Amino acid sequence: MTPYVEHANITVGNIDHTIAFIQTALPAFAVRHCGEGNGYRWCHIGTEQSYLALQEVVERTSVDRTPYVDSGINHIGLVSEDVEAIRARLLAAGYEENEMETSHPWRKRVYFWDPNGIEWEFIEYLSQDNSQRNDYSQ
Repeated sequence: MTPYVEHANITVGNIDHTIAFIQTALPAFAVRHCGEGNGYRWCHIGTEQSYLALQEVVERTSVDRTPYVDSGINHIGLVSEDVEAIRARLLAAGYEENEMETSHPWRKRVYFWDPNGIEWEFIEYLSQDNSQRNDYSQ
């Protein structure tokens, strides 16, 4: 068996906002189950093979992490067949795009911020050749 990532567990400020963001970007991602435990809400959203485990943080007045500087998640990358469709859906829903340079001959990428301040990367591969898909020379 080839190992793969089954899930990532992410703590978010508002679980409903994250669910709405993910389902706007990727309508095929379904809520597998939601629950509550130890004073916080949680939800698994994704496919039958992989998912995002969301956990809602206990309310705070400030966040003490700077992305790309402090420890923690910088962004989450999800593969799709059509990043332009994702871009259109997210922009139409009012989400903020991070317009960083992403040109590459073998993949398209778009980055968006969700209402919790989490950055999400959506990738569309333009080749089935793994040497091209995993090309870091660009």
